[in-house]
Amino acid sequence: MADFDTATLNPQQRQAVEYGDGPLLLLAGAGSGKTRVITVRIAHLVRHRDVAPEQILAVTFTNKAAREMKERVADLVGASAARRMTISTFHALCANILRSDITRLGYRRNFTIFDAADQLRLVRDIMARGDYDGFGLKPEQILWFISDCKNRLVRPGEMTPAPNDPLQQVGLAVYPDYQRGLKTSNAVDFDDLLLLSWVLFEEHPDILEAWQRKFSHILVDEYQDTNLAQYRLLRHLACHGNLCVVGDDDQSIYGWRGANLGNILEFEQDFPGTTTIRLEQNYRSTATILEAANAVIRRNSKRKEKALWTSGGTGEPLELLVAPDDEEEARMVAGRIYGERQSGRRWKDVAILYRTNVQSRPFEEQLRFLNIPYRLVGGQQFFDRKEVKDALAYLKLLCNPYDEVSLLRVINYPRRGIGAGSIEKLIDYCNRAEISLWEGLRRTSEAGLSDQVRAEIGLFVRLVDTWRYRFEQEKDLRALAEALFGEIGLEAEIRRGAASREQGDRRCEFLQDVLNAIASYQARENNPTLAGFVEKVSLLDDDRDEEEEETDAVTLMSLHASKGLEFPVVFLVGMEEGFLPHRKSSDGTAGETGYDPHLEEERRLCYVGITRARQHLVMSRALRRRKRGRLEEREPSRFLAEIPETLFERAASPEEREQRQEEKARSFFSGIQSLLGD
Repeated sequence: MADFDTATLNPQQRQAVEYGDGPLLLLAGAGSGKTRVITVRIAHLVRHRDVAPEQILAVTFTNKAAREMKERVADLVGASAARRMTISTFHALCANILRSDITRLGYRRNFTIFDAADQLRLVRDIMARGDYDGFGLKPEQILWFISDCKNRLVRPGEMTPAPNDPLQQVGLAVYPDYQRGLKTSNAVDFDDLLLLSWVLFEEHPDILEAWQRKFSHILVDEYQDTNLAQYRLLRHLACHGNLCVVGDDDQSIYGWRGANLGNILEFEQDFPGTTTIRLEQNYRSTATILEAANAVIRRNSKRKEKALWTSGGTGEPLELLVAPDDEEEARMVAGRIYGERQSGRRWKDVAILYRTNVQSRPFEEQLRFLNIPYRLVGGQQFFDRKEVKDALAYLKLLCNPYDEVSLLRVINYPRRGIGAGSIEKLIDYCNRAEISLWEGLRRTSEAGLSDQVRAEIGLFVRLVDTWRYRFEQEKDLRALAEALFGEIGLEAEIRRGAASREQGDRRCEFLQDVLNAIASYQARENNPTLAGFVEKVSLLDDDRDEEEEETDAVTLMSLHASKGLEFPVVFLVGMEEGFLPHRKSSDGTAGETGYDPHLEEERRLCYVGITRARQHLVMSRALRRRKRGRLEEREPSRFLAEIPETLFERAASPEEREQRQEEKARSFFSGIQSLLGD
């Protein structure tokens, strides 16, 4: 267990760590050491204020952040004390709340958490059964609308559609059927974890009081990213007022997915008696980079006043590459990256950041041309691969046989002779009988199916029953899963569907990776269960692969994906109107006040990109871009004009420049003297 000395903190950090009871708002600028402040504050509560570890709740937004916080806290207070704290994501916290009491809402405790693909399949099925073709809306749009409703705590039947809004009309018609479909499957989606926890607290005061008694101190990281549901949950839990939130309104970039900037801007009004501490000293970037970031973000009107500064040096000047077209922009950037390598940089010291993922293509091509290794963040995730989803669907079904999406995925995979026509008959029968699909599988004599299909269904039901029992009775989860996959014949089916032996080998490796993930989970947990593993997988976010991050390769990622990261050298590309700010960023809501929330979020996105750079920032833009086979003229981003031109011209303080001039002069005269033979 490491000792900690608050004397190593700056005055504002120390004040935040040692602050007593009551609401605390930490406005933590980019690179200001907020994670250290949070973890040392938690340690201070335990070691100097005698707060029991069980009474501390720390909430983050990603599994990686939660994991890092646990590790840092364990270093300060010991592993035993850290294990007794609740340090988790919002969604993991709410999953625990629901596991305890979701039966009060009419669900079974062994509910499944649907992922995005499961949700989309359910919406597609509902829309296929309804008369929605004339509206021209995609299932993805409807799913986004339903998610937005849930984030705003709007339940089915609580909103009337606007007469001229097709998205609202279809979305509000599908929403009740979607929610019924989830409940029939004894499933929830990610948004339900928050919504249903809030419903439990609202409708069952005894449950709320039990959770309020559980925590005496609550800390929240990245508070600027919270939505209405998360805000309301925190209001419920923090009845004691000991709520410490850490965030930066200047880095609020998720408004499009429900984050409410007002949560952090209005915290002092929502929690009277709040103490606000600004963490403005930056430990990441040079003064030049920070001056550029400050110049851009101060143009926003809805923000808490603050300015990043550093005690470090001025650093190198910013660079702006102006290319005749998008292909040349990519060539120039790739060439500069090659030059960085020649000057001693590692490939992984460099990142290319862009506004949208579609911008990556020309940069990938040029990096490949120069044999520069790179990793593309935002590609297909491991748990999204078909082979992995098929294996997980079996495991989900064993945990919750009412999960109809998983059931339909595997009932004829590998092929059992239960075709689409038979499945449709079975679904129709279950709908008429008002029973679940799992119950219908046990009553096939009434569904009008052939004897052969009924026999195959009987074998499938016995398979599920047998393996459910084995997973309940036996302890070695990995060995059980391997035996299950072997009995089903998953590997043989994967190879049958592959185009070549090599492709089959690669795809079967994903099956082994699932088994390895189970083994890893089993080694970490004190009481591992199949349901616990399935929930862990369901709650995984888009955390980046840590092994991949250690690979010596240039990183390509969107600005949204870059938040929380830093690189010695950053190329911020596509600095043009239409990209940054994005062409869809303004919806005409500026009005008489001139405040445009979407444009201000784009400016915050630019600020995030600038502050990812530690030592050197290169911006680039193209004069023309190809669109539908034609070259179109492009205008420079308005954000470029907000950065002082002098930052692109100078690399040092006046004293440093004077010293360099003296060195150049001495070198010049030394050369003259040698020529004269003096």
